[in-house]
Amino acid sequence: MNHAMQDSADVVICGAGIAGLAAAYFLAVRGGVGRVVLVDERPPLSLTSDKSTEAYRNWWPGPGRVMVQFMNRSIDLLEELAEASDNVFQLNRRGYVYLAATPAGAEQLLANAQTIAGLGAGALRQHPGREPYLPAPAHGFHNQPGGADYLPGDLLRQQFPFLTAEVQAGLHARRCGWLSAQQLGTYWLEQVKGAGGRLLPGRVTGVQVRGGRVVGVQLNGDTTLATGCFVNAAGPYLAEVGQMLGVGLPVFNELHLKMSFSDTLGVVPRDVPMMIWDEPLALPWSAEERAELAGDPEMAWLLETLPAGLHFRPEGGGGSPILLMLWPYHTGRHAPVWPPPPPDALYPEVLLRGMSRMVPGLAAYLGRAGRPYIDQGYYCKTVENRPLIGPLPVTGAFVIGALSGYGIMAAPAAGELLAAHVTGRGLPDYAPALQLARYQDSAYQALLAGWGETGQL
Repeated sequence: MNHAMQDSADVVICGAGIAGLAAAYFLAVRGGVGRVVLVDERPPLSLTSDKSTEAYRNWWPGPGRVMVQFMNRSIDLLEELAEASDNVFQLNRRGYVYLAATPAGAEQLLANAQTIAGLGAGALRQHPGREPYLPAPAHGFHNQPGGADYLPGDLLRQQFPFLTAEVQAGLHARRCGWLSAQQLGTYWLEQVKGAGGRLLPGRVTGVQVRGGRVVGVQLNGDTTLATGCFVNAAGPYLAEVGQMLGVGLPVFNELHLKMSFSDTLGVVPRDVPMMIWDEPLALPWSAEERAELAGDPEMAWLLETLPAGLHFRPEGGGGSPILLMLWPYHTGRHAPVWPPPPPDALYPEVLLRGMSRMVPGLAAYLGRAGRPYIDQGYYCKTVENRPLIGPLPVTGAFVIGALSGYGIMAAPAAGELLAAHVTGRGLPDYAPALQLARYQDSAYQALLAGWGETGQL
């Protein structure tokens, strides 16, 4: 490698998580940009990208069609990449099943489904009806229905008999599933290197700006890469890296936990979709346990109703007993530190008790579950839970981030969009709604005033 190649680059990307790798792939491989350099002091995909359920969906609420359009494009690209790579990253299309446990919850589930179908996520089929319900295959993604299937409780339990009799209805969203993020990222990195890009171990410690324009990136405090293009793909450190440019980014971080649980009794079949409890949930306790918790001010919160969003999916091949379980019941804003603080010691107990409400057979593990493995990572997000992708108010500076808990599924469309901004190619209709400049738009500010975050899981 010659000296000039070491000292300069066409594009420098800070961060080799899934967002940075996607940006590099769509710049170097699809965009024809010659010298793309990824900079990260950690191994690729090791900070946050490997901490999720590695799932994807186009089933996304409003307001507006932006996120459905964005995710539909991303899934188009995932399927295209799976075809091109002989599905090296094991894309499936098992779907997501959202569960309602009360009549009111079932009505709300149907109303929400009608709205989301109208945003472009696909047709809604109610069962029993003219069309039969088609179970999803365990593997592959071809020739599957789109949209969603709404099933009353009795039909739902015929398909998924391990579910509690409490369930009143379920919605099987179909253009959804999961994949191996590690394999997808590895595939992208190999392609980037084949196109002349490279991964440089190190830390970005500064961005040089002259006349309002990026001219270089400082690494490790003592090395400079000359470049006219810098991409902030720093994940949880997005705001910190933004400050190197003098740009404030309206993001914050939540700490989320994931538990890998060994279902050695085979309570849950290995071929099921992602299962999501879509209503608030109270944990099951005995009268004696309730009295004990009520008497401890630090533990009494365990008697409260906890928020919706408890979910799980099988992990691994047919011989694996692992279930991935998540429940974001106590998220708060955190400054990112590495390594993250020790996990909540109560999380396994809370998660398993909640799961036993959804899947009664899992109650067999209460008090004898062994020591489940808990992983945790940061969700970097905006207040309305839409990403930041596009130019920053410094010429030659761009951002791709705030991908919250949906970075894996969004990465292809996010990388493609970032590359279009950098190379000056045509932008999709949803591009303005994902740029930092949206916050300067008075109509968008008015929309935000009556709108909480959407699409969180």
